[in-house]
Amino acid sequence: MSTPPFLPFALPEIGDEEIAEVVDTLRSGWVTTGPKAKRFEAAFGEFLGDPALHCIAVNSATAGLHLALEALGIGPGDEVITTTHTFTATAEVVRYLGADVKLVDIDPATLNIDPALVEAAITPKTKAIIPVHYAGLAADMDTIHAIADKHGLQVVEDAAHALPTTYKGRMVGTLDSAATVFSFYANKTMTTGEGGMLVTRDAKLAERAKVMRLHGINRDAFDRFTAKVPSWYYEIVAPGFKYNLTDIGAALGLHQLAKVRRFADARRAVVERYNEALADLPVLLPPNALPGDEHPWHLYVLRLADACPVTRDAVIEALFRAGIGASVHYIPLHLHPYWRDRYQLQPQQFPHSHHAYERMLSLPLYSRMTLADADRVVGVLRQVLG
Repeated sequence: MSTPPFLPFALPEIGDEEIAEVVDTLRSGWVTTGPKAKRFEAAFGEFLGDPALHCIAVNSATAGLHLALEALGIGPGDEVITTTHTFTATAEVVRYLGADVKLVDIDPATLNIDPALVEAAITPKTKAIIPVHYAGLAADMDTIHAIADKHGLQVVEDAAHALPTTYKGRMVGTLDSAATVFSFYANKTMTTGEGGMLVTRDAKLAERAKVMRLHGINRDAFDRFTAKVPSWYYEIVAPGFKYNLTDIGAALGLHQLAKVRRFADARRAVVERYNEALADLPVLLPPNALPGDEHPWHLYVLRLADACPVTRDAVIEALFRAGIGASVHYIPLHLHPYWRDRYQLQPQQFPHSHHAYERMLSLPLYSRMTLADADRVVGVLRQVLG
């Protein structure tokens, strides 16, 4: 009997349309930021459905978060509050600017940042809050915005997992935050290979981000190089960064964006199969969105119940022995040497994140998965946990 092929944890779905668009870009001679990046920005704004939005394509969500905080004036002496239960990029951008990070615990039901702990962590140095929409489930944004308004703070949403996510009927990206940043990394709900989008209604923030996105140049490079009259002169007005998205990436994004709802539907079908087949095992199924809202299911995070007779690591090892990939999202920041040592952090400060981390694993989930693939994962889990 032949061994089934390895089932990866994540796999992008790239179609003929994306390939043709990339080939067209290569043949056009314009491969860096140019007409397709502009088209992608416009299409993204149309997708979110708010004409007041400025959409700024960047080479990563990390870059987008950095640009947003820089444009808001975050710097040395300031503090920014975020969750310990995230990838390091959410917090590291604060340190890029010389500001300090205040990490807080999560709500154990949602795995999103706990607003009550956010408010308790505010000091006179606090300038901003970065909520993370974990796994694609929207954070409690009404409460977070109320806290921010009460204390005069800015909110920058880390929406790396959250396309297309809705919160009380509104698309994430159109809420009342200063900025929202999406990721198009290879394992996200859509991909440009590497890339992201900074979204804001604040024209001044958008203008600053555009300048800082490309070396602090005071003129759009695409406009300079496509002008029909001599336009070689430019000025450096700030020590900017190199954060622009290429037209090659944007070519992928144009067609990925057009498919993102279909991708979400396909992921949701796998989630439904997982939920049905795993409900009687000693596990906690991942939280769903509130009725009427959309969860794109970037991740399917299973937690072993306290009474589960095996460890999380043993489950992952069993999956890998069966040729199935799995991962853990995330090793909380308070456990990493840099964050732990800089801020003298201890696991007992973050009991919910720490407990979840010790018992969680992320199952394979992507739009190309079949229900038979999901059943294969379930079969191993039932053998190990049943």
